[in-house]
Amino acid sequence: MHLELITIVVADYDPAIEFFVERLGFDLIEDSASLTNDGRPKRWVVVRPPAARTGILLARADGDRQRAAIGDQIAGRVGFFLRVDDFDSAYARMTTAGVEFVTVPRIERYGRVAVFLDISGNRWDLLGPAG
Repeated sequence: MHLELITIVVADYDPAIEFFVERLGFDLIEDSASLTNDGRPKRWVVVRPPAARTGILLARADGDRQRAAIGDQIAGRVGFFLRVDDFDSAYARMTTAGVEFVTVPRIERYGRVAVFLDISGNRWDLLGPAG
């Protein structure tokens, strides 16, 4: 058993793909035409960190309720955790690519951490080894 996908609600597909692929370095696994439950066109867009098993379904908001959830899917808490082997390189690459960090890197008992925002405004921890 493994967790295959999680969903992040986004305003639009292409800017979200650009963010996750170009800025974070994820792989675009799938981008295919699909239909909503009531037959309207949508896309099935999945991104995933290299070599990871769990992917992220980038779901364009459909309706007022979903648009209201953009950037607040975890009620303002950090809800996503990206672990890297080389924290300094990842932090430098992401900063250069325009990723917005809302905290400076710090050391916690579980390693180095800095909080950043995704394209929708959701909070993520960038995590790496302590030393």
